[in-house]
Amino acid sequence: MIRYIAGRVVQAVGVLWAAFTLTFVVLYLLPSDPVSIQLSAAGIETDSLTPAQLAAAKAKYGLDRPVADQYFSALIGALHGDFGTSIAKQVPVSHLLTERLGGTMTLSLIAGMLAIVLGAGVAYLAAFVRIGPVRILLDRAPALGVAVPSFLVGLGLIQYFSFDLGWLPSSGSGGWKYLVLPVITMALPGASQLAQVLSRSFHDTLREPYIVTARAKGLSRGAVQLRHAFRNAALPALTIVGVLVGLTVTSAIVVETVFNRNGIGRLAQESVLAKDVPVVQAIVVIAAAGFVLINLIVDLLYPLLDPRIAHPASTEVK
Repeated sequence: MIRYIAGRVVQAVGVLWAAFTLTFVVLYLLPSDPVSIQLSAAGIETDSLTPAQLAAAKAKYGLDRPVADQYFSALIGALHGDFGTSIAKQVPVSHLLTERLGGTMTLSLIAGMLAIVLGAGVAYLAAFVRIGPVRILLDRAPALGVAVPSFLVGLGLIQYFSFDLGWLPSSGSGGWKYLVLPVITMALPGASQLAQVLSRSFHDTLREPYIVTARAKGLSRGAVQLRHAFRNAALPALTIVGVLVGLTVTSAIVVETVFNRNGIGRLAQESVLAKDVPVVQAIVVIAAAGFVLINLIVDLLYPLLDPRIAHPASTEVK
């Protein structure tokens, strides 16, 4: 078990390092000059500068140093939580992240919990309900949730609940009412994907021999599904939960833009448009850290649900 955990932790650290490195390298693989990109983000047009002024501007932003020196300096700073200074806003990147991270975290956590509840609920009902039309509807509804783009869902919710009914605000940040529509918009795609995987896993698990044995012992249908089927059916769904977390930043960009909320997603959009490389790199690392952390937790939960994963040698036939 210790070896299993150590291996997963090493993989997590490797993913974070790769995310940081690839983000840095991509900057220098762009067709345009990376120095010009970063100076233009600061409002400096290199074409209008004399060689002396250009050299001074490069020195001011640390762009006159060798690429390897810039990389290791940025890496060491990131390890200490220092991602440098925003070129466009001229404030520490950590300050921008602190301002915006709380709103996105709240939105993501609530949307994630709602997605798990909705996805698991729909999958369970699809396996439990015996009424044919209702069961078909529950089986096919998640496909619609995956197919419809998030921005279209958000605009539809705004039109109906904000403009037509006037129940909820259409944009901005504030109390719980400002969270309802963004949370639903962010939760629906994740809930739909989770329901699809869990529903299929449910159907496969319910045909296993040990389920037939449990029914033969006289257990009720609900008891068989909850006590025996759900635990094993949840294994593939755990993987999907980990993957969905990696899409949080992408979803946050769409949702926070549609609902005009100040968060990490909207900051990412602003930084990409402004070519503010330090901020973009910090957001990529933060997103990767969240993805790695959730997937590490998922990996550590697998042995609890199925001990054979942590002790594969014990399952071999000798």
